[in-house]
Amino acid sequence: MVAVVVNGELELAVMDILWSHPSALSVRDVHDEISSDRDLAYTTVMTVLDRLAKKGAVVRNLDGRAWLYRPARSKVAEVAAEALELLSRLSVPERREVLAELNRALDEPSGVVSSG
Repeated sequence: MVAVVVNGELELAVMDILWSHPSALSVRDVHDEISSDRDLAYTTVMTVLDRLAKKGAVVRNLDGRAWLYRPARSKVAEVAAEALELLSRLSVPERREVLAELNRALDEPSGVVSSG
C-alpha cells in the first residue's frame, strides 16, 4: 500500500470536503463548500482536483459535461498508508517502539506522544 502524497493545506481541505460526502462531487460543489471559508477562484479548485486525480488521491468520472470527484480511498486508509510509509524507514524493533508509544498516547486523555 503506497501513500498518496496530499501536499499542502489546500489539497487537504479539498480532500476533507470529499471525505465528508458519501457521493461524488463536482468542482462547483467543492468550490461552493470551500468558498465559505476562503476566497478561491473556481479554476483554482478545478486545478487542485485535477492534480489530486493525477496523483491518484481522487477518482473522477465524467457525468455529462462535468467531472465528478470522490476520494480514491477513505481518510482512515489514507492515514494508515501514510503511517506505514513512515514506519518503513525504521527497523522492526524501532517500528515496535513507535507502535508502543502510539498505544500509550491513545490511552492518554490528551493523546500527546511523549518526547522521552
